[in-house]
Amino acid sequence: MSNTVETAFAPVSFTETAVKELLKLKNQQEIADDFGLRVGVEGGGCSGMSYVLGFDQKKEGDQEFIIDNIKIFMHKAHQMYLLGMQIDWQDGLNSRGFTFSNPNATSSCGCGTSFSV
Repeated sequence: MSNTVETAFAPVSFTETAVKELLKLKNQQEIADDFGLRVGVEGGGCSGMSYVLGFDQKKEGDQEFIIDNIKIFMHKAHQMYLLGMQIDWQDGLNSRGFTFSNPNATSSCGCGTSFSV
């Protein structure tokens, strides 16, 4: 039984610039096709929870989504914290990196990688 979910509705979305950067990173780091992008949360950070974003292998409890031709792994329990979130890539003078626009966050810290619900 496959846990791959291919649907127009996915828990998170990516901007065009984020997709380009993720594909570039995957190619530069020569990441194998059995790896996907893990999107999730973990306890910690100055606001209580931190975002997880990195290439990883599928683990027990993960759901798999195909979003913009990128394989995404997300633990089912994390979806309630991330539903509707958009991930962007900023490459400016003041900031460079992935940013998270999470409608579920009631507050976030200045670094943008920590939040609370």
